[in-house]
Amino acid sequence: QPWSNGKVGLNGISYYAMNQWMVATLQPKHLAAMCPWEGAADFYRDVSHHGGIFSTFCADWYDTQVRTVQHGLGERGRRSRVTGEPICGPETLSPEELKKNIDDYGESCRAHPLDDAHWKARTPDWSKVKTPFLSAASWGGQGLHPRGNFEAFYRAASKDKWLDGHGLEHWTHFYTPYGEGMQKRFFGHFLKGQDTGWKKQPRVLLQIRHVGEKFVERHEKEWPLKRTKWTKFYLNPSDLTLGARKSPAGKLTYEGLGEGATFLMPPFKADTEITGPVAAKLFVSSETADADIFLVLRLFTPDMREVTFSGTVDPHTPIGQGWLRASHRKLDKKLTKPWRPYHSHDQKQPLKPGQVAELDVEIWPTCIVVPAGYRLGLTVRGKDYVYPGEGLKLSNMKVAFTGCGPFLHDSPMDRPPKIFGKKVTLHAGGSRQPYLLLPIILGRKK
Repeated sequence: QPWSNGKVGLNGISYYAMNQWMVATLQPKHLAAMCPWEGAADFYRDVSHHGGIFSTFCADWYDTQVRTVQHGLGERGRRSRVTGEPICGPETLSPEELKKNIDDYGESCRAHPLDDAHWKARTPDWSKVKTPFLSAASWGGQGLHPRGNFEAFYRAASKDKWLDGHGLEHWTHFYTPYGEGMQKRFFGHFLKGQDTGWKKQPRVLLQIRHVGEKFVERHEKEWPLKRTKWTKFYLNPSDLTLGARKSPAGKLTYEGLGEGATFLMPPFKADTEITGPVAAKLFVSSETADADIFLVLRLFTPDMREVTFSGTVDPHTPIGQGWLRASHRKLDKKLTKPWRPYHSHDQKQPLKPGQVAELDVEIWPTCIVVPAGYRLGLTVRGKDYVYPGEGLKLSNMKVAFTGCGPFLHDSPMDRPPKIFGKKVTLHAGGSRQPYLLLPIILGRKK
């Protein structure tokens, strides 16, 4: 068309962001720029199986938001409040016809518990992602999107790439002057060749999170930050502390589907920033051939009240979460970093009951300035975190939100109690030193 300069851009949030990574892998000729705003990238690790544990969000989302608007529901479906027409098209197909025309996403996820060819065909090849992009991640999106945004910025081959880290709800900043203005400057520069000021855009723009949903903007050059002081805090099973000293010999046993244990750090003496990926190492044994590990990084006031934050969909989100099925503990040595374990998920390695196994657990990137007098805690358990206060329920989701939003891991088919409901033991002492690795951010040199 005469009005087109031949440059195509991609922009979107959530589902419309996730697809962009795959499009870029294909390297279409006219794709000039893209903005995946809060968009997962690895459909196995980010969406379907967290640490090898099946996320029921896949099936719940499909049943409530896709199946309900399938083309062919016709007269059995809802009608547009604007036109009065059936929103699922004019045809009314039989249940048998509808079933033939649909690919059940939840069942598809269940059918592929390992990172096999099915998932690899749906995951971007970062070496081929060379399109200029703006990757926008939310600190509160644990369980779906932010891992993809951070991984993309760190691993994609593109030389022209920018990262944004922000807070608040899933859709909020995509439409605020902050987010919309950023998108317009980005696309104006790459699609229209306009002088939008994008050349001065910091490579990494972070909204640093403080207690009380306060955010302070800061400009950085890389991710993770080069001035990070990676600091180990050791878990002591004997007194449930989390500190700088290595752990003496000891062990702690908890019920696999119980409340687990929370290890507490001493109060911080000064305001301390933690921004970046988080990792943990544990030494675990189980009464059975497997165990699911749920790690929750938590913040507490001086009088031990938990501080949560507004997540992408859940109003009471802890500051960090990580997951690992013990039989999926095998690491991809090529991709693993000390601060971000990368599991291959290509085979199951069952535990031998009672035998100790070494586990490296990825905790998704986070950001928080811990005020003086506050303390951090790490909860180790075998089920999803539950916020003790009142939850939230949305009409388009099956479950009530109790701290994890809809990103739960409660499928009895994936987690039979006879395997995952028995006793699990944490071990420490000698060469077995369980720890939490935190990205403590040092001040800039003046």
